[in-house]
Amino acid sequence: MNWENIAGQGNLKKLLRDSIAENRVSHAQLFVGREGYGTLPMVLAYAKEVLSRENEHAASKVEHLNHLDLHFSFPVFTDNKNSLSKNKFEEFREMIISSPYSSYDDWTAFLESENKQLFISADEIDDQNQKFSLKSFEGGTKILIVWRADKMNVAASNKFLKFLEEPPAKTIILLTAESTNDILPTILSRTQIVEVPRITDEDLGAYLKKQFNISDEKVKEIIHEAQGDLNDAMKLLQSGTKNEEFEKLFVQWVRDAFMVKKKPEFLKSIIFWAREIAGWNREKQKNFLNYCSEIFRLALLQNYQSESLVYKKIDANGFNWAGFSKFISGANIESILEEISTADLHLTRNGNPKIVWTDLGIKLSRYIHKSS
Repeated sequence: MNWENIAGQGNLKKLLRDSIAENRVSHAQLFVGREGYGTLPMVLAYAKEVLSRENEHAASKVEHLNHLDLHFSFPVFTDNKNSLSKNKFEEFREMIISSPYSSYDDWTAFLESENKQLFISADEIDDQNQKFSLKSFEGGTKILIVWRADKMNVAASNKFLKFLEEPPAKTIILLTAESTNDILPTILSRTQIVEVPRITDEDLGAYLKKQFNISDEKVKEIIHEAQGDLNDAMKLLQSGTKNEEFEKLFVQWVRDAFMVKKKPEFLKSIIFWAREIAGWNREKQKNFLNYCSEIFRLALLQNYQSESLVYKKIDANGFNWAGFSKFISGANIESILEEISTADLHLTRNGNPKIVWTDLGIKLSRYIHKSS
């Protein structure tokens, strides 16, 4: 929760600290970037400094997430017709204190709610409105942190907009989101947007070397695969591999797509593949789509002899990466990525996932044999 414990982001940390010192703190700010870049740690350090300047004893309370004037909203699932963050706050607190760079997927796994939809509800906004209608416990600023504000449903977004337009006195609202795509434009227009960039390779490497006793070669390997995301880097350290499940299903998809042209019976395998993925929560499905897009792009770079840019390859289970890459070229990459993007859009709009994945799975068998 301290500035010095945040990996990299030197320019942004200075900008935020200067805004506090010069009394230029906007009442509503949206921090946009992946959780692994440090969006929440940045917000917590920011809140800690604001509250500590008003009361020197506030720091430890913020560090333990138990300051009475620091409130949180975050996605939860409906339980007994109730979807309020406060019902899951102890779980959220435990996860964030243990790992402040945790992602939405980590939160879903922490709650063991992979098959449930997590969101921020209208009832949650009503609950926060009620809290902020009361006076500050310590007589100073009250702060609301909305983690993953892009998970608000429509009803919640409309109510939150009213809260933004007429905030109580001495209130600071700090939101985080991976992107602005799923946030109402009217909310965006009423917040100061703070872009949180990926952690530079140099800063990520320095952080890993400082925190862990690992070789330069291992650090270099992790940096290439983590792509500026400390959460991913930590998982790579713990498991040695990233997205093993995604890798296995990607390989299965590609192999079935190659075989179905000569042996139509492999179409049945693609249908079963689609059903398995359709059983995941929507966020995990969308993450798998992003993973597939990334692998296809890397295969294209491999095929065009830009191997220095290929920071990740699939070589598990006897998969022939070099052979596969030869089939990804300018003749089909645009079509493949367009179909993945379309599938992502349909999932976002609550399309039937079994149909979406079956359609995508079959189309790859058509495009992958398209000669360059």
